[in-house]
Amino acid sequence: MGSTFVDVDDCVLHVREDGPQDGPVLMFSNSLGTDLRIWDAVVEPLSTHWRCIRMDKRGHGLSALGKTPVTIERFAADVLGVLDRLGVTRAAMIGVSIGGLITQATYAARPTLFAGLMMCDTAARIGTAETWQQRIDMVGADGLGAMADNILERWFAPAFHRDRPVDLTGYRQMLTRTPADGYAAACAAIRDADLAPQASRIKVPCVVICGADDGATTPEVVSAFAASLPSARYVELPNVGHLPSIEAPHAVVSHLKTLLMEVTHG
Repeated sequence: MGSTFVDVDDCVLHVREDGPQDGPVLMFSNSLGTDLRIWDAVVEPLSTHWRCIRMDKRGHGLSALGKTPVTIERFAADVLGVLDRLGVTRAAMIGVSIGGLITQATYAARPTLFAGLMMCDTAARIGTAETWQQRIDMVGADGLGAMADNILERWFAPAFHRDRPVDLTGYRQMLTRTPADGYAAACAAIRDADLAPQASRIKVPCVVICGADDGATTPEVVSAFAASLPSARYVELPNVGHLPSIEAPHAVVSHLKTLLMEVTHG
């Protein structure tokens, strides 16, 4: 239990486990420009019963970038490599933003592994190739610091900016300390990803969550994604932006527990 490092296809990945080793497994996947700590407030109440596994995706947190270019399928293969190394044969997976794309691709690669999925503030395709290329170019020219304020506006609801300035500074530091090459590689993976065909074949129950104040993946985009899934429940959280695990962890835990009871995953 705790933090460890796992080598998957010659790339060293940072992994953290919390909770009982014999508990039902929950696998978490992070958003762009963040690390596994964005799930802290969600994992804490769950880890009394569930085995919670988190990892920094390639190029983020303490994980190496490895070979580039990187695709969503490569990120998914990393998840499967970690789960295989840890001996996991059944899990539920939870992802936010690009982590939601990774969740879809991981399920598509090995659907029999998963009991259920939760996807937050995501879609089968996010943005356009042009907008992601512009962001890649900006990171290369100016760095993440020059983009941070605009990104944080989309990440968090107005109430968070008003009431939690210290936390806002902390998450700005998490963003700006993300390696620029890792951030750009993940942007390119999102740019090139269209998982609509895979999403339409998801058979397990899903919960799709969106913050009502999300400026990155809007409720219109996320609710349409949920409607495209064969078996999904859509939940919209008021006064929440792009990262509900930070702004509304209790709501995320509540809806996740309901899903886990529905699929009898612990």
